[in-house]
Amino acid sequence: MEQQSPDKKKDSIEQVVEATPVDSRTTAESEKAASTNTSKGSRKHLSAPHQEKPTKWLWFLTTIAAISGFLFGYDTGVISGALVVIGTDLGTATELSNGQKELITSATSLGALFAGVCAGTLADKMGRKWVIAIADVVFIVGAIMQAVSKDLWVMIAGRFVIGWGVGLASLIVPLYLAELSPAQFRGRMIVINVLFITFGQVIAYAIGAGLENVPDIGWRLMVGIGAIPAAVQLLSIYWLPESPRYLVRKGKAEDAKAVLARIYEGETDEQLDIKIKYLVEYVNVDLRKYAGSGETKMQIWVRDAKELFTIGRNVRALVIACGLQAVQQLCGFNSLMYFSATIFKSVGFENPVAVSLIIAGTNFVMTCVAFCIIDKIGRRRILVGTIWGMSFGLTVCAIAFHYLPRGSDGEIASTGTNRWAILILISQIVYVMFYALGIGNVPWLSQSEIFTYNVRGLGTGMATATNWAGNLLIGSTFLTMMDKLTPSGAFGFYAALCAVGWVFVVGWYPDLSGFTLEEVGEILQDSFGVEESRKRKKLLQQLDEDDKRKRQELLEEKI
Repeated sequence: MEQQSPDKKKDSIEQVVEATPVDSRTTAESEKAASTNTSKGSRKHLSAPHQEKPTKWLWFLTTIAAISGFLFGYDTGVISGALVVIGTDLGTATELSNGQKELITSATSLGALFAGVCAGTLADKMGRKWVIAIADVVFIVGAIMQAVSKDLWVMIAGRFVIGWGVGLASLIVPLYLAELSPAQFRGRMIVINVLFITFGQVIAYAIGAGLENVPDIGWRLMVGIGAIPAAVQLLSIYWLPESPRYLVRKGKAEDAKAVLARIYEGETDEQLDIKIKYLVEYVNVDLRKYAGSGETKMQIWVRDAKELFTIGRNVRALVIACGLQAVQQLCGFNSLMYFSATIFKSVGFENPVAVSLIIAGTNFVMTCVAFCIIDKIGRRRILVGTIWGMSFGLTVCAIAFHYLPRGSDGEIASTGTNRWAILILISQIVYVMFYALGIGNVPWLSQSEIFTYNVRGLGTGMATATNWAGNLLIGSTFLTMMDKLTPSGAFGFYAALCAVGWVFVVGWYPDLSGFTLEEVGEILQDSFGVEESRKRKKLLQQLDEDDKRKRQELLEEKI
């Protein structure tokens, strides 16, 4: 292999420096280099950025915060098993109709949609940890309402209340974890929340299968159990610190420093001061810009909202975040979470809730795989390599439904041992495998890292609202689509939407893994950043460790 000359190496290093604007010190490398440089004459510490790993304290915080993810998964998954055993317990003359089932499931999505719209603003005003606490209270109230309901509309109201908790949790936990985590581990920390979501779904299906044949109170226990983990997290809220970025925003730099000292164990006081200076510079950039303007809080909110929709990089961030959330929902995955037991019952499986547990288990296992690879492979590469597989699985499912045997009345007359019924199960397992590896995780991560600080709360709120609007659309129309378009038509339609989503990712989604939250704004400054992010990563990959260390020195000098 031809060796690069020293001059060429130097040019290569300087090209990377030039390709990574640091006039405001926003690159990952400049942040890390500065934070690990304990003295002007001590260059040996410049390699320390690679030692920034999640501490035990950060793992603890992530686990406690991710209980909200567990509640998200449990409360969206438990209704699948409950719907097939409620019968006439809600005062209806007959078993629940498709329309009534859609009302019960879509009520949760509607509540989550409303919560998603205001959760970001609430988080900016009250703080991240207290929104988690509010969500816990809402989860407890909603679980109790469902468990004691004896009327259809009380049940719907309980699901609506639960939706508010789900909407708050789905926004705030990824945002909270993104602001706590070191850049190179941010993906894995947020995937832990998704892992808890899928684990909650597995537990929901397992409990549903166990209580399916318990008369009268079985389904009530299913929905009521959701109050327990919410109470545990609420009692644990004392140990959750506030986000350092939020504390800096509120002028509490010393409190933020104390939190960082627990997250970055072993760092010197000087290194922590440098990290705080970076946060002060970037988190408060808009406050400095409008200092002395005399604006009220409402005027500041209106100005931030205007900037979200008028400044190019913010608009591009909004398109990406909302687009990914739309793809996640419109691919039809939550039709399985809400109605998998109903689907498998119609196909002829004798224990549909237990069969649904296979789907939830697949989702959980593949999310574990995503946790291991997401920061190594990159968000964009994962999505490009998995969304096509979702479309394939749904296409096979649509074909299998077409060939299921039917009776003289045109209704499906199959059993769980029919080869086409088994193929439906296999195709949905394939679909869920690809979903859990990619689009099931990435949108929550992306929306938490893609917005600049002054519009982060509002931007993530809009993205979360997009997610739940799509969820509402799926939950309120899926069974109707199965009836009017036939199952083949419904799943074929979702397969086509997955293909559209793949085109969106290829054209407009950059790989933002490894960049700081502040640097992401630079990548989106003039375009959607697909080429810009690729260019930066490629240049960095060409450097060996010595070159990277020299580059950090050049960055320091440039700063």
